[in-house]
Amino acid sequence: MTTMLNWLTKRAELSPTQDAVVLKDGTTYSFEQLKNHAKHMAKYLMDLGVSQGDHVAVIAKNSYRFLITVHALNYVGAVSFLINTRLTNQEIDFQLKDGQVKYLLFDENLKQQISELDHQGIQLTNIHQCPLEVADISQVEDEINLNNKSHILYTSGTTGEPKGVQLTYNNHWWSANASLLNLGLYAYDRWLLSLPMFHVGGLSIVYRSVIYGIPIHLHETFDVEAIHHDLTERNVTIVSVVTVMLEQLLERLGEERYPDHFRCMLLGGGPAPKGLLEQAKEKAVPVYQSYGMTETASQFCTLDNANALTKIGSAGKPLFTNQLKIVHNETELPPHEVGEIVVKGPTVTMGYYKRDDENDKTLQNGWLKTGDLGYFDDEGFLYVVDRRKDLVISGGENVYPAEIESVLKSHPKVKDAGVVGQSDDKWGQVPVAFIVPKSSIDFVELEEFCSSQLAKYKVPKGWHKIDVLPRNASKKLLRHQLVKQLGE
Repeated sequence: MTTMLNWLTKRAELSPTQDAVVLKDGTTYSFEQLKNHAKHMAKYLMDLGVSQGDHVAVIAKNSYRFLITVHALNYVGAVSFLINTRLTNQEIDFQLKDGQVKYLLFDENLKQQISELDHQGIQLTNIHQCPLEVADISQVEDEINLNNKSHILYTSGTTGEPKGVQLTYNNHWWSANASLLNLGLYAYDRWLLSLPMFHVGGLSIVYRSVIYGIPIHLHETFDVEAIHHDLTERNVTIVSVVTVMLEQLLERLGEERYPDHFRCMLLGGGPAPKGLLEQAKEKAVPVYQSYGMTETASQFCTLDNANALTKIGSAGKPLFTNQLKIVHNETELPPHEVGEIVVKGPTVTMGYYKRDDENDKTLQNGWLKTGDLGYFDDEGFLYVVDRRKDLVISGGENVYPAEIESVLKSHPKVKDAGVVGQSDDKWGQVPVAFIVPKSSIDFVELEEFCSSQLAKYKVPKGWHKIDVLPRNASKKLLRHQLVKQLGE
């Protein structure tokens, strides 16, 4: 059994007065205050009957109370199910039932939605009504077993039925340390968190904060003006974003420049358009592209400072603790050949909850088959191409939607673009594009634009205007919803 002191307890012991959280309105909480609040909530939950190993769901938007709840459940030793607030009631009901949840903690502002759920047999608690001062917290356990499950987070369901990814404290510990060995750590570091904490990208920042001893600048949502203000005026040094966030921040930045102490725009969530990365380079924005997933407790590969501007489009190399190979038909491929990304390391999940068949297929000898496609260059840098299930095979040729989307989004009249495959009697499948225009646009013009940069078989054969592309809470494109619109 590998145990250690709860990370928040240890951090409060080492840095009691250091800022742990900075809210949008400027309110701050120290690590000592955060620890005390979390312990008091933990004791309250224990008095309600929550105990070690219990499955506890949390439905909340980013807030200080949500942050306290995450740490409180760690003190209890419960297994947390952090649920996406943007899901339908039917989707949430599925996770509650599939996860055998006993308790549901919820945000005050979501009371109406909670009342409409099928929560029979589940005890409900409003996290905003949990007292943060109780008589005695001596029963709250200060040690954690690194091998214990901390969370079961459901995959987004972008390619099928959601599966519960089981993560341990060990997964989070090594994720934080592997990232640290790549990005480094400075005494003045401050990490802005606007990604949802119910997604692994947001949750990982929660743990890095206490392990590193640096403040989180906590935002409820991604608000361009508020985040631009924090990056330019409030000494933030690192921010985690996905492509659509980076696009909006660069547009807001305009001719301005970020301060010299801002050192990392950590980009995840899938391949980014090369034109966008070139634009960031021109504006001297330090974008570190990364590759990771819920199953790897966030980032698994990340560019480093030395290569951030010379390897544009690459997700870097596997972090220090991690191994990665490119495989096709069980054979490891040489550089520049596209195959499935397969990963191994201490951040990789122990498996999916109650999915033995899936685990047998995807986890073999410690290696996880990700379902993503990519290749290495001659120097061992990873380039992620697309999701395997999003691959369009047209006339025997592999067509990667992300590549076409990158070209389309470089057109000045295109605000956003999504590409999927449509059945075709002659070719099997052909790519079709959904376009969110910036201004009046002619599809003939777009087709000619694509033809100048893409092989003929990659040029979309169908075009659709759309007001907004369907994306999940972490801004990933939900291609299956576009496929539904085609009647496929």
